[in-house]
Amino acid sequence: MIALACDHGGFELMQKVRSHLDSKNIDFRDFGTFIPQSCDYPEVAAPATRAVLNGECDKAILICGTGIGISIAANKTPGIRAALCTDIFMAEMARSHNDANVLALGGRVLDSVTAFGIIDKFLNTPFSDETKHRLRVEMLNAMDDARK
Repeated sequence: MIALACDHGGFELMQKVRSHLDSKNIDFRDFGTFIPQSCDYPEVAAPATRAVLNGECDKAILICGTGIGISIAANKTPGIRAALCTDIFMAEMARSHNDANVLALGGRVLDSVTAFGIIDKFLNTPFSDETKHRLRVEMLNAMDDARK
């Protein structure tokens, strides 16, 4: 199950992402926003990241205008490794090397075809579990533990 959330800047792209996931029979839980009026990305990111942390969802896709604000908001939650990706290679590396559990996208900077390619790569790339990458993720987790 994939958690979805967007603010008003990501609203239009999120409509297309929902259809894309439906076409691939990928289950998702939508945390909004459900209207295109202005809203605050920290407020929409929080419930989606909590769903990842509590195991309700495996990963999340978050969208704001540039992807920057919503990725920063997501990364404030210990245990979340959100990656702002603008191309397929970044999505692959975010999963393979960093075990990212949240994908952030910019609704005002990506066309839907590019976004779909990024999403597909993110969702279908496993973590490599190579020793050096596993150790780095453990270091990130330790940093989260220190913040608690």
